[in-house]
Parts: sequence; C-alpha cells; structure tokens
Amino acid sequence: MKVLQCLSLASLLALAACGGGGSSAPATNTAGNGSGTGTGNGGNGGATVFAPSATLANRCEKPRAGNSSDKPGTLRNEQDWVRSWIDEAYLWYNEVPNTYLAQNYSTAPAYFDVLKTYATTPSGKPKDQFHFTYSTAEWEASQSGVEFGYGFLMANNSLRPPRNAVIAMVEPGSPAALAGLQRGDVLQRVDGVDFVYAGDSASVDVLNAGIFPDKKVSHTLVFSRNGTQVIATMTAGDINTTAVQNAKVINTPTGKVGYLTFNTHNYVSERQLIETMQSFQTAGVSDLVLDVRYNGGGLLDVASEMAYMIAGPQQTSGKTFEQIVYNDKTKPEAPVPFHARSIGFAAPNPVQKNLALPYLGLKKVTVLTTANTCSASEAIINGLRGVDVEVNLIGGTTCGKPYGFYPQPNCGTTYFAVNFKGVNAKGFGDFADGMAPTCAASDDYQHALGDPAEGMLALALQYRNNKSCSLPTGKAQLLSQSVDSGATAMRLLRPQYREISVR
Repeated sequence: MKVLQCLSLASLLALAACGGGGSSAPATNTAGNGSGTGTGNGGNGGATVFAPSATLANRCEKPRAGNSSDKPGTLRNEQDWVRSWIDEAYLWYNEVPNTYLAQNYSTAPAYFDVLKTYATTPSGKPKDQFHFTYSTAEWEASQSGVEFGYGFLMANNSLRPPRNAVIAMVEPGSPAALAGLQRGDVLQRVDGVDFVYAGDSASVDVLNAGIFPDKKVSHTLVFSRNGTQVIATMTAGDINTTAVQNAKVINTPTGKVGYLTFNTHNYVSERQLIETMQSFQTAGVSDLVLDVRYNGGGLLDVASEMAYMIAGPQQTSGKTFEQIVYNDKTKPEAPVPFHARSIGFAAPNPVQKNLALPYLGLKKVTVLTTANTCSASEAIINGLRGVDVEVNLIGGTTCGKPYGFYPQPNCGTTYFAVNFKGVNAKGFGDFADGMAPTCAASDDYQHALGDPAEGMLALALQYRNNKSCSLPTGKAQLLSQSVDSGATAMRLLRPQYREISVR
C-alpha cells in the first residue's frame, strides 16, 4: 500500500496516501454513504443521506479536452460528488456541519473548503489544518519531483507588512542558483515593489505574481546579503527538485556520523535515500543526523523504508510502523510494516521492486526539526519511537499532523481531506500539537545546510556527545549573532503557494 502523508502547515501544502500517509488507490469504503436515494447533496441544509460518490464522479462542468475520464456535467454535479466523498471518506465526517449550501459556492473547491470539522485541539488550534486542493496536473508532476518556480525555498514570519522572507534553500542548477542566490538572502523588492512594507492591493498583486509565478515570464527580485544588494532577474520553469541533499560523513572523536537533508517523501526520493543509506553503511557510520526541518511529508511507504534503513531488522522485523485508523464507515486494514524491501515507485529513474534495503541498525538517531516538519516526517519519528529507538529532536516543535490523505482527483482538481489517523506500534498518535524538541534551536540561515557549524547541526553533534543542550560559550555567542531572530516563527512559502500568498 502506498500512503501519502502530505505537506506541512505552511505548505500544501506531501502507503501512497498523502502528507503523513495516503494511498495510490482510494480507501475501500465498505459501508457506503447512504442508500443513493438522497437528492441535492449538501444543498438542503439537513440531508444525511447522499448518493454514492462513485456514481457522481467525473461529471464535469468543463470536461478536459483529450481526457477520456471526464464526462459532460454541471457545477452541481461536481459539488454533489464533493459532498458525497466527504461523507464517505473524511475521518471526521460526522463533525461536518450540514448548514453549508452548495448553491452558495461558485466552484466545487470553494464548497469543499468549508466541508470539514471546526473542532480545536487541546492548545486551541484547529483540529483540521490540512484541508486543501491542488490542480491534478500540478499534483501529479510534483510526485515525480517536478515543481514550477525559480528553484528556491523561502521562509517568512508574516504575510502582512512588515514582512520578512529569507531564502532557506536553493535547488542546484535552478534559475535561482544560476542567478547567484544563496541560503540566507533576504527579500527586499519584487518587480520594483517594496516587499517588506507594500500593502495596497495593486502592489500585493505584483508581489504575488513575482514570488509565485505561474507563467514563464521574467521577474526581477532584489535581495540583501550581509548589507549588499543582490539583484536576480529570473524566469520560472519546471524544476526537478532534489529530495535528498548534502549527504556526508562527519568524522567526530566518537565515530562517524552520517548527515543528510531530506526534503520530501516523493517517488524520486526512494532511490536517493537508498543510495545515500548504502553509502553510509559502506562508510561504517555509527550515528545519523536526519535533517527534515523543511520536509512537509509525502509517501508513508517512503517514511517506512527510511525508518527501516535507520533501525534495521533486529528492531523492526514483524513490527508495526504505522497502524492506519479510518472512520467507522471504512474497513480496517493491516498495519503498515517497516518495509525491508523497496516499493519500486514509478519515478523517472525507478528502483527495482523488492530489493533488500541497506540499513544502519541504529538504536538512536538525531532528527533536526522545525514547525515545517510535518506528516510523513513525523511518522518516521513516531514509528521509530514505537519500537523503542531513541529519537532526539533538535530544533523546533514539529507541525503536528498525525493524519493522512488518499488524494482524490475529480474533473482536474485533486482533493485532500483527512482520511485517517496514524498510530505507532504502541498505539500512540496524539501529537496534533506537534512533537517538542529535545533541544530547542533556531534555524541558522547564515550557514549552509550540512555545515557542522550550522546552528542546529552543531547542537545535534554536541548533544550526541554530552547530552547538553547548551553550546560552549564561544560557539553560543557566534550562533546568537548569525541566527535570524525570527527563525522560530518562520513558515515556508511553498505549495500550496496560492493558499499562502502574501496579503
């Protein structure tokens, strides 16, 4: 089963179910959602019986040319499908208000947006923060590692003036890299408009068009770097994103430590992770720092593979990685195991199916986290803790998404609604308010990811030696000068980018 646990709070924004988990095929619904005799799905303000979603699927207001699955239909057909599917497959279907009327919404995605629970977590935040849509074409491309943009990842601490946005990562060979942009560059202007302070609607439109382009049109972005202006004129394009970066072996007095930046659990990540872990195994590393500070999630099966490659068979054989818990209309399934063999996802350069995976056989691991660490990334942590692997978190509290999706396409839009909750071998999955770090640290944008001097990695390397969360005085002073003071509040500007457009 391919489960996808999708992207983080600020993102899509990503088992083949989504973000902490999801599947390449929809979950089997054995109870259905009613007798099929209901009329006006979601439109009568009180109906609880809906026609089966399968009978309503692909009846489209605007069928896509050349797409044989799309049949002529109406907006109301699409909305009826949305309401039916929510009633069948949404984890909290019985908490969705019946007061929202389909006829009050101009699109099916707009109607979908309100069909969710409005309950809150113990801390007071919304229980469901992960209800969104994607264009189907864009979503499918992203799973093969392709995203449209400049090839940089930015983080910001406010969508309203005064704004502060910094480049967190740059894809090698991308328009951003070719323009000379680097991690730590701070955005100042977009096509002549002041990014920090502009607030009128016309200026905001310019900012959004330049930061989140959807066409191959040139834009000029101005950044500051240590007091120097950096001007980058770029044209966005299809970027082949790199799931695994900066893999290296760090020699320490107490042994070899493997480090890798792991950015997303997509199809292409399977090969990259396997090859990286094989190199660590060959090098004889005795410890690992897994950097998922920007990893919003993705395929749960990839998370399971990664957890196995960390712990090995001695600790995981025959044990549950994650048990998926559905609503009471959906037939329970066998738990997701720790995958000891490759899935063989349909990537551009796929791994052969059923290959024995390399493993390190570690009893403890250090994970670098922020509020942008979400879903499938959290599943790695929770799954390993479920089999008594010591997992130490360095950085910030994770996003809190013990949930996953089975992304469901209809008429060119793919819908992401929480379909299940995941729990580990000990039955634990209650981290909707995030997982707290062992040692708190801010993101250090002044050092490259993987640099042993970078704040979070430096603290991780120290903690593994002496269990201290305090850097030596000299290093601590240097770190306090180099870390962005607002880093702990930063959220990534990443898909779904239109959802988090600046305001």
